[in-house]
Amino acid sequence: MAVESITLYKLIILYMLDRVDFPLSNNTISGFILETGYTDFATIQQVLGIIQDDGLINVESSRSNTCYTLTESGREMLEYFGGKISDEIKKEVNDYLTRNRYELKQAANVISEYYRTTSGDYSVHCCIKENNSSIIDLTLSVPDEEVADVMCGNWKEKSQEIYEFVMKNMIT
Repeated sequence: MAVESITLYKLIILYMLDRVDFPLSNNTISGFILETGYTDFATIQQVLGIIQDDGLINVESSRSNTCYTLTESGREMLEYFGGKISDEIKKEVNDYLTRNRYELKQAANVISEYYRTTSGDYSVHCCIKENNSSIIDLTLSVPDEEVADVMCGNWKEKSQEIYEFVMKNMIT
């Protein structure tokens, strides 16, 4: 694979991360690059690994999601080499991020994961973040992994409803 191609993919990812004020998921970055036909999934993952190893992005992983943010080194790299990204590619990135902003932000800020505790049951951790602060942070103990997995899966679609219920019932 050409060095110029790898460099371009790195710059596209850094540019995407620079254009938002929240983490972007692996699915988001991969989805954009695959949708536009720039390269394949394996190459995207390779490039993400390279820029992570180079300290250009921060990685935060949970049970079902991996999210990325730009480091200061990544920002400096983008400032120095960002001119290598064509205006057409920048427009595609900006249009994609604008068109999907709400869904992307929600995906990055609605977090659920579970883990086995020392007592043998499972703790389900569910969180909604806004501006890097938790607006709700809930941990529940459940008896088995199947229940924990279902709860984590449901959190994405029901988190807003649960948050509203808690707020309404705690205030009244």
